[in-house]
Amino acid sequence: MAKRVSVDRWLFTITLLLVFLGLVMVFSASAVMAKERFNSPYTFVIRQLAWAIAGIAVMIAGMKIDYRRYKHPAVVFLLLGFTTLMLIAVFFLDRSHNTHRWFHWGAFSLQPSEVAKPVLILFLAYFLESRTRSMADWRNTLLPAIAPTAVFLVLIVFQPDLGTAIACAGITACVLFVAGLQVRYFGFAVLASILPLYWLIFHVTYRRDRILAFVNPYADPQGRGFHIIQSLIAVATGGLTGSGLMEGKQKLFYLPEPHTDFIFAVTAEELGLVGSAIVILLFAIFLWRGMRAALRTHDTFGRLLAVGITSMVVLQAFINISVVLGMMPTKGIPLPFISYGGSSLFVTLACVGVLLNITKQAE
Repeated sequence: MAKRVSVDRWLFTITLLLVFLGLVMVFSASAVMAKERFNSPYTFVIRQLAWAIAGIAVMIAGMKIDYRRYKHPAVVFLLLGFTTLMLIAVFFLDRSHNTHRWFHWGAFSLQPSEVAKPVLILFLAYFLESRTRSMADWRNTLLPAIAPTAVFLVLIVFQPDLGTAIACAGITACVLFVAGLQVRYFGFAVLASILPLYWLIFHVTYRRDRILAFVNPYADPQGRGFHIIQSLIAVATGGLTGSGLMEGKQKLFYLPEPHTDFIFAVTAEELGLVGSAIVILLFAIFLWRGMRAALRTHDTFGRLLAVGITSMVVLQAFINISVVLGMMPTKGIPLPFISYGGSSLFVTLACVGVLLNITKQAE
């Protein structure tokens, strides 16, 4: 019989703190831009607040729904099919920023690739629950498990959105590893991906420029190296305690996408090393509590769900922060809970609701 009667308060509190911090930083990073574009400094933060309220409501609802209810073929395959249709349908819509990534409804938008992440986690947890002892069976276990991931990756890459595709692959790898897949299979996967990645990166101009900028941004400081140089300037300017909330300078049309992909750079500039360390600490605690829930859950389905959701949040945070600090080439990966983006925030909070329910029922 389950011993826990309440959700993990640490995880719940950390999530709310990250959302609150995100709203503050979205306003700080976007106020000037919003005033310039929409004649109101509150445009972006109001939209983000609306998504946050909706997401928290769904998270609270998810806390109360037994996660085992999702372990039904009708639910799993309906979501898998619907997500596949969305990923295909988006190609028939008008391009936005030279990509096919969003469904737009007035001021709001939905990115199907954000939905793809939790759907993959749900499918893998459902499919692998009874197959953890036969992970080496490539025909009956491994290939059927990775087939939906492969389909999603191809569709997302052609949007194009290589960063999100890599994140989906990383999440899948985490779930497969915990399910018992031997390390040598990951080696085979890396070898098999070298040629496609080489083609996708070095035969696409802007991706090749990102790699060159990562290697030496100062070789072209006004061109391909501009983004990362401005990010590093923002981080270095912050010092120990930062320049103060709303006082950052790099967001004033120097730092690209200050309220989305590079919001951590704004945080580092305005809140300094102390504020940045607090953000990283919050994600570290999220990782600890998420993995703790996975370890304490004797139900394999719940364990794989917990690992998938936790890795989804933490892996994206690691990639985003690494990009801002110049430790990885630039990718369009948002910082969970903090970056501006309604569909990302809503989906992530919904997933945390499921994770909180798992903590509630962990033995």
